Amino acid sequence: MSTFKETFTKQDPWRVFKIMGEFVNGFDSLNDIKNAVSFFGSKYAKPNSKYYKLAYESARLLALKGYSVITGAGPGIMEAANKGAASVSAKTNEVKSIGLNILIPQQQIPNPYIDYLLEFRYFFVRKVMFAKYSKAIVVFPGGFGTFDELFENLALIQTKRIDALPVILVGKSFWQKTIKFFKETLLKAGTITKNDLSLFKVADSSQDVFEFIRRFYSKKKHR
Repeated sequence: MSTFKETFTKQDPWRVFKIMGEFVNGFDSLNDIKNAVSFFGSKYAKPNSKYYKLAYESARLLALKGYSVITGAGPGIMEAANKGAASVSAKTNEVKSIGLNILIPQQQIPNPYIDYLLEFRYFFVRKVMFAKYSKAIVVFPGGFGTFDELFENLALIQTKRIDALPVILVGKSFWQKTIKFFKETLLKAGTITKNDLSLFKVADSSQDVFEFIRRFYSKKKHR
């Protein structure tokens, strides 16, 4: 009887083909998405919470301005953003409400406001899709998964592995202690530079979110 380690090792070469298949399917399926914003945030946000409402408003405003919306397809902030985008996409083919669902043991059922759904087994493949097809990253309060997405994208921008793009943290009261940690611990320890603190903006309204994105690309166009 083979051990788990032996089985896992023998399966590794075949797993490579599954990973390749997810990349090919993702690239092929999202190839026409040219103008999209990714939303990250807690799956536990309730419809009556201020951040759920703000995610809905922000996604709706961006959709009205011609941006598709990409989320992780789940409940909470993801549902709110997809719902906001879907309220616009139902009336036009110019934008889409997109969900990139992850297949995990604790099953995540996609929310009902998605026009276009893709499912992934591998977190890292899914994260590549967010990075490749996003013109901006909007990050609402969340847990480990939200922080994982935030720091991965900041690291990719910092190291110039992807083009610079707006990273917007929504909710000043939620993010202020994290930013204080950046300034008082990381910056003082020399593990980040002062320029790294300019890689993100903080917003408290849907209009702020849109304006940060608009100004970023307006400046870029005139360089």
